[in-house]
Amino acid sequence: MILVLGDSLSAEYGLKRGEGWVPLLEKRLAQQKVAATVVNASISGDTSSGGRARFAPLLAQHKPSLVVLELGANDALRGLPLTDTENNLMQITKAAQAAGAKVLIVGIQVPPNYGGDYTRRFEAVFSKVAEATKSGLVPFLLKGVADAPDALSLFQADRIHPTAAAQPRLLDNVWPELRKLLPKQ
Repeated sequence: MILVLGDSLSAEYGLKRGEGWVPLLEKRLAQQKVAATVVNASISGDTSSGGRARFAPLLAQHKPSLVVLELGANDALRGLPLTDTENNLMQITKAAQAAGAKVLIVGIQVPPNYGGDYTRRFEAVFSKVAEATKSGLVPFLLKGVADAPDALSLFQADRIHPTAAAQPRLLDNVWPELRKLLPKQ
């Protein structure tokens, strides 16, 4: 069982049900004949502290073998302390591992207007947690979307949330690292 704990980037914000990268993951798993159920516990607007508060009951209810952790973007948008984000992601990861689950940490980047120092420190949070916990890491969920020549066409009008057309790219960013953490068939 794969549990996705994320924010609007994983919760299909502004998309029709079934268009997001998480439902596309379910389809890819079926195509690859991987027997795995996916539970998407992502909530638009969620922060790492919100995810941490919700995680224990989700862990108890679903007993995942793999947790995909995609949180932190809203922490940055709200200017929350990076030490809090790092600590929350670390605690979620350790709880998942203590319950026997592998963890894939999905990173995000902030726009350059946050300043070079903050941008570098924010990006480092994800790799620090992954390294400290020996978890998998997707450095940048929006690679090939936010940095694409046609980036504007890949975002909704708010310029924050990717369109349905961008969702396969998000899945392609997650898939290589997720595949490494799947049980051998």
